[in-house]
Amino acid sequence: MSVYTTTIRWRRRSDEVFTDNRYSRVHTWDFDGGLSVRASSSPEVVPLPFSDPEAIDPEEAFIGAISSCHMLWFLSLAAKKRFRVELYEDAARGIMEKDEAGKPAITKVTLHPKVLFGGPKRPDEKSLAALHHQAHELCFIANSVKTEIVVE
Repeated sequence: MSVYTTTIRWRRRSDEVFTDNRYSRVHTWDFDGGLSVRASSSPEVVPLPFSDPEAIDPEEAFIGAISSCHMLWFLSLAAKKRFRVELYEDAARGIMEKDEAGKPAITKVTLHPKVLFGGPKRPDEKSLAALHHQAHELCFIANSVKTEIVVE
């Protein structure tokens, strides 16, 4: 068993009433390794000026976690097969809509990985697809959510 921690911190500003629902959603995520990230609600969910479009929002983080987990497994599997990866880039995209119960949810995440290989040994299309399939199967985050995840 592994345990992971993140501390989320938010504080009401002195000029905010709060009970009028007009308060900043900006907060920080402090990770166990010492990194602190500025976070906020998405401006799609809570309008400006109560959100910060430059901060990470939970929806972006969710999509990023799925993409990052997939990439890390892909890199590990490629290395074991002796394929040298030079670059991996993924413009992941999530869609929020109402789920079967009528609740807003990120119902689909589509990964668009672009992988550049170097060296003499490179995967063919079938091997590349198999690496992505296996990475998806092993990804802890993908195994933890009900969202449909597609690799294109």
